[in-house]
Amino acid sequence: MTTLDLDIVRAQFPSFANPDTASWAHLENAGGSYCPVQVVDLVTDLFAHAKCQPRWGFGPSVAATEAMDRARLVMAELFNCREHEIHFGPSTSQNTYVLAKAMRPLWDEGDEIVVTDQDHEANQGAWRRLADSGITVKEWQVDPATGLLDESALDELISERTRLVAVCHASNIAATINPVRSIADRIHAVGGHIVVDGVSYAPHSAVDVAELDCDIYLYSMYKTYGPHVGLMYTRASVLEQMTNQGHYFKEGHPEGYLTPAGPDHAMIGAAAGVADYYDVVAAAHGIDAPVRLDRAKALFELFGEHEETLMAPVLDLLETKDDVTLVGARSADHSVRAPTISFHTTKRSSASVYEALIAARISCGHGNFYAHRLLGALGLDLDDGVVRLSAVHYNTAEEMARACQVLDEVL
Repeated sequence: MTTLDLDIVRAQFPSFANPDTASWAHLENAGGSYCPVQVVDLVTDLFAHAKCQPRWGFGPSVAATEAMDRARLVMAELFNCREHEIHFGPSTSQNTYVLAKAMRPLWDEGDEIVVTDQDHEANQGAWRRLADSGITVKEWQVDPATGLLDESALDELISERTRLVAVCHASNIAATINPVRSIADRIHAVGGHIVVDGVSYAPHSAVDVAELDCDIYLYSMYKTYGPHVGLMYTRASVLEQMTNQGHYFKEGHPEGYLTPAGPDHAMIGAAAGVADYYDVVAAAHGIDAPVRLDRAKALFELFGEHEETLMAPVLDLLETKDDVTLVGARSADHSVRAPTISFHTTKRSSASVYEALIAARISCGHGNFYAHRLLGALGLDLDDGVVRLSAVHYNTAEEMARACQVLDEVL
């Protein structure tokens, strides 16, 4: 098969079998995607039959343990890393907060961190707060006309005292893919580390952390078709240097350093359903590579090609409107940007455009989406912000056509 079979894909999602839910064109996926049956069934089963403390010898506890261990295994296979480098927490924002606490003792007063004003606040706020403890925080600023980062500007910010660069793989508003490997090479050349927020990129592409050579990668399961937990890859050699943020008796056990609170056992176990979903769809499309990551890479090529066809008509329509400004690259190429389209217009409020879309049963959002600093750099009102339409591979051309019809009338 050379094209994505949407009937096979959508058959995996219970939401599309519900008449009310299915009547909405769900284009707010950047805020949270639907879950396939493989995830839903695991949640149901674990809550029904294994809702207990894991790591004991009785039956339900054994089942909970096996489910959690399997989730770490399959996610490590998807990321191309080792199981003990996978950490689950309540959310990406909380994971980053803990991470900053764990890394601060590694640095001296006057050492430097580079953050961007393009990122979601989750990958900014915790790092910026370290200025209160003597860390010098530098800001890699976007072009205020496009919302994009110029990689060459990073060279002026990095020095021998730079210990960390925090950057998004793709902004949740600008959506354009940043050159993570090139940035990693720059920071590693001075002995620093890179933290990549992949939350808005990962729903659209396979993530190979070895290929990216990143030290930490942030990932939200609930935006990649899974339960509402955050996942964080942390390179073992970096993790071993960190200070323990868990109970004191976890000292010497780095796998527990970044999880100070008890994990949500059932949700972690259910995270494996995302990998199961990929396998079902891959098999249906004749993708049978023996390595899980290779299957995912081939599958996401199909996803990406379909997402290009979803993006193109919306981008083309916005291009015809003189008073509309798109944030990020204008290309629909899935190697350039994710299918998250954010824009604003001088003639109408973002809220009024949003209301027209909602009235047509098109799920979307407007505002700042926790990217306050990016909206500020663009000179936009933080409350009204931008209109955002975000598609994933299970969306249809008909849904995008509905959105285009409303936008054409409103704009």
